[in-house]
Amino acid sequence: MSKEKKKKLTLKNFKGTPRKFNDNNTKTQGKVVVERKKSNFRSQDKKQTFEKKPFSKPFAPKITPPSDEKKKNAKEWAKKKIQEELHKGKKKSEKKVEGKRRDYKLTLGRALTDADEIERQRSHASVKRAREKQFKKDDDQEETQKIARDVNIPSVITIQELANRMAEKSSAIIKYLLEKNVKVTVNHSIDADTAEFIVGEFGHNAIRGDVTEDQIKKIVDETKEDKGSDPRPPVVTVMGHVDHGKTSLLDALRQANVVSTEHGGITQHIGAYQVKVNDKQLITFIDTPGHAAFTEMRARGSKITDIVILVVAANDGIKPQTIEAIQHSKAAGVPILVAVNKCDLPGVDPNKVKNQLLEHELIVEEMGGDVLCTEISAIKKTNLDKLKENILLQSELLDLNTKKDSLAKGVVIESRLDKGKGPVSTVLVTSGTLKRGDTFVSGAAKGKVRAMFDYNNKQISQAEPSTPVEVIGFESVTSAGDDFIVLNDEDKISEILEFRQNGAKQKTLKSNTDNDDIFGNADKAETLNIVVKADVHGSLEAINAALLKIEIEKIKPKIILSAVGPVTETDVTLAKASNAKILGFNVRPNKEAKELANSYKMDISYFNIIYEAIDFVEKSIKGTLEPETKEESIGQCEILEVFNVSKAGKVAGVKVTQGEVRNNSDARLTRDGTVIYTGRIGSLFREKNEAREVKSGLECGLTIKDFIDYKKGDIIEIFQIVTVDRE
Repeated sequence: MSKEKKKKLTLKNFKGTPRKFNDNNTKTQGKVVVERKKSNFRSQDKKQTFEKKPFSKPFAPKITPPSDEKKKNAKEWAKKKIQEELHKGKKKSEKKVEGKRRDYKLTLGRALTDADEIERQRSHASVKRAREKQFKKDDDQEETQKIARDVNIPSVITIQELANRMAEKSSAIIKYLLEKNVKVTVNHSIDADTAEFIVGEFGHNAIRGDVTEDQIKKIVDETKEDKGSDPRPPVVTVMGHVDHGKTSLLDALRQANVVSTEHGGITQHIGAYQVKVNDKQLITFIDTPGHAAFTEMRARGSKITDIVILVVAANDGIKPQTIEAIQHSKAAGVPILVAVNKCDLPGVDPNKVKNQLLEHELIVEEMGGDVLCTEISAIKKTNLDKLKENILLQSELLDLNTKKDSLAKGVVIESRLDKGKGPVSTVLVTSGTLKRGDTFVSGAAKGKVRAMFDYNNKQISQAEPSTPVEVIGFESVTSAGDDFIVLNDEDKISEILEFRQNGAKQKTLKSNTDNDDIFGNADKAETLNIVVKADVHGSLEAINAALLKIEIEKIKPKIILSAVGPVTETDVTLAKASNAKILGFNVRPNKEAKELANSYKMDISYFNIIYEAIDFVEKSIKGTLEPETKEESIGQCEILEVFNVSKAGKVAGVKVTQGEVRNNSDARLTRDGTVIYTGRIGSLFREKNEAREVKSGLECGLTIKDFIDYKKGDIIEIFQIVTVDRE
């Protein structure tokens, strides 16, 4: 089709007959070219002779108008052409994907030429629009052309991560779960079963178990199969109820005095020591707390040990934490040695303790069982040598061997943040030899051993298996119970750290979203915000667990920050912004934090004993509650007669039947068991004299403010509202 602008052909402006060819016998391509008539041409009506003159312009000069008959023929021909063009335009519009209004218009070029000979060319903009429309259609049909992918599913995964692994839109997953009445956001975490179900519903293949997680486990456990043949000292954990003498026994064994340094006389940390027997053999002892709040510490101690010594006081017998220690030991599959302490006290019966042990399936050797039992006294140091012999005997039966000439592995017993040394952790080496300069990974932290100290605080260059050491060189504070692995491959360390840090973020995210449902309408409990700082991670863990168990009248403590180390300016600022209380356990604030707290007029609470911290939080929660209002009855009187007094109006003549009646006190008038009015006593008279109070059995006259409808036989109750602090 020609790019020149064409005139619209109508019946009014159509004149003449179409000419298809010019002098050169070429196609006109939509142009109207009128030839000059030759000189020998003669019309039917008149014979006129024209001289042939050359012309250079593309258009001819004026010609004579056609006759009426020719006009009529031309109009009929034009009508026919218009109908044909309209008919052809409809067919083309049905075939074309994009129908144009321009296709239905008849131009002068179309009228003068055949439609088959001329084909219109599409503009660049039209081609571009058609292409974009086609792309849009392809996107709409993408769902029908899905690619089934293999999706690895870990134990916990967020909605966003699952959508990325499936190459799907997260909004599609959220919409699908909403249809199942499950309300989530992109940051919510779901378990592996739910993720597998979603993957299947979206047409993908679910693969359970993260490949990275399997690789990490393989790296961590690669040397556990080969136990080696090098002997190692036994690791013995001392467990039992609080105040049964566990730390005193360890002091007696290693000739120290740790008890005197403990606050409140109770152990609140895990301690690790070594004792020499016969100047050759070593025994590693681990002391665990006996307080109820330190359940995680006891469970951790039973998992890293070879033998458990169950200390039971002869004068106290089996107690709740004793039973818990027995359960932890059985769950870990560790042999138990019973030490009956405080046998030097008068009037104690060790056989009573042995009989109580039968209730928990612990049968001592004297009664035909296989549990070694020793009667000791930690204060007087009696039978301690026999206890050591029993430990060595049990260790020989266990055949404790390991590999010394390999990369070291261990377990973090305790961790803390030292002001001068930085993050410090007590590590129990389980296999291999730990040397200064080794690079390691522990939990979600890595580091390099810069220095090591033994249980006597002496610096050492290497640590053999079953040796507890204090390691300096961590990049951050680790958690108690984390593994400790020495690796020389930086790529493996980076891979492990990346995986564990992502897992830690997911756990934090999950804990934050468990109690916060943005779609839920349930009544949320009020919270008391708390910032907790402790000296070691084990104590911090125990405090957090104990505080989260507190709930008083739907008010719970919410720990917004929990960390190891002294109280800093950041902690004070966070507490101020969150209206939180700051708890310091065996730590003090630095100078800047103390000044900032004083400027904010905030109190920082310090504690050395865990149950004092728990009591403080409970009292703080109770302090946020409004005091209870209680109604206290003072007396009761009955209306005997109603008098009309000119100045005072109606006055009720009453007799006090119970207690007393006080002026200006609260009163409630009841009639036939129904409360009629509640107000205050306006005036009280006794024998025409105003009185403050009238005792039981006496008669008096009284009025109630803003009330005059007294009737004979009504009962007036006198009471007062008392506020009582919550306990």
